[in-house]
Amino acid sequence: MAEMGKETGKEMGKEMGKGVTAGKLASTMQKRLTRAQEKVMQKLGKADETKDTAFEETVSNFNKQMAEGARLQRDLRGYMTAVKAMHEASKRLQDCLAEMYEPDWFGKEEVDSMAEDTDMLWIDFHQKLVDSALINMDNYMAQFPDIKNRISKRDRKLVDFDSARHHMASIQKGKKKDEVKIAKAEEELGRAQKVFEEINTELQDELPTLWDSRVGLYVTTFQSLAGVTEKFHNEMGKLSHNLNDVMGKLEDQRHIKNDSKTKTPAKSEDAANHSAESGSIPKSPSKNAVANGSSDSGDLPPGVLYKVKAMHDYAATDGDELEMKAGDVVLVLAFDNPDEQDDGWLLGVKESHWLANKNLSARGVFPENFTQRC
Repeated sequence: MAEMGKETGKEMGKEMGKGVTAGKLASTMQKRLTRAQEKVMQKLGKADETKDTAFEETVSNFNKQMAEGARLQRDLRGYMTAVKAMHEASKRLQDCLAEMYEPDWFGKEEVDSMAEDTDMLWIDFHQKLVDSALINMDNYMAQFPDIKNRISKRDRKLVDFDSARHHMASIQKGKKKDEVKIAKAEEELGRAQKVFEEINTELQDELPTLWDSRVGLYVTTFQSLAGVTEKFHNEMGKLSHNLNDVMGKLEDQRHIKNDSKTKTPAKSEDAANHSAESGSIPKSPSKNAVANGSSDSGDLPPGVLYKVKAMHDYAATDGDELEMKAGDVVLVLAFDNPDEQDDGWLLGVKESHWLANKNLSARGVFPENFTQRC
């Protein structure tokens, strides 16, 4: 009891510092002291305690629900933090690629555009997670502090009710009947019972409803989370697919450049190999003959030097080559720039194309040793 007096004195000092009137403070402290005494008596078994097993079970559910909700809220916030960190890491990676990507590389504009689209996709993903899941979770958790305070208040009012009930019983058991004290005790008991029953009834209605609401919250939260995440990954998958295509074409561009640098020895080697396998094939005309535009036939189309006939099939391996089948007749043309002519290679157009279209546009280079002059 001495300890309770010390605690009560400390609380009175705190309340006085807040500007509470002495009369109100005294009344508040008296209530707290009475409650403390009642609890001690109940613990010692000298006073009975009102029990409500059903309500205690709902309070246990409430505490479990609040703890689970707090955990889910904490983990959702952690997930949002991770999404934001992934966004920042993705942005740095995309910016790095865009800065390293040289202007003459294939798809420079596409790479820059994809970096912007990826950044916007992350921003939209994070915001939708906040709007559809986190805000809903925060609103759900916001109701718990008030209900928790009301449960605590209900417990205090139950102690007040038990105390008033015990006080009334002790007066009625007294040898001398003091009607004034009995009337006052009855009034205090009625008031305490009314206050307790009002808050008790409210909580008995609210707590089961709150307990059932957790299922709806989980469904809404995780459906929203799943839907937003699925859409994000679908859109991100499209960007990743586009980036993969660009990288593939960049690799093709590199191979084409490398092939163009080594084209002469490669083609000369192919021609030599074919010559070795196929036997003797007529040699190509001299460069001077090609350069001077000499022709053996006077009835050739303008610009045609002479005709050759393909002795073997030739499959084109590059975009500037002419594909031939054995027996095709090819009109040989002069190179616009003689320096572009590789040794052992001629420029021409199939005679069948000339006869059908009367133009020499479908031209291409071909190995001279696959043909012989007509």
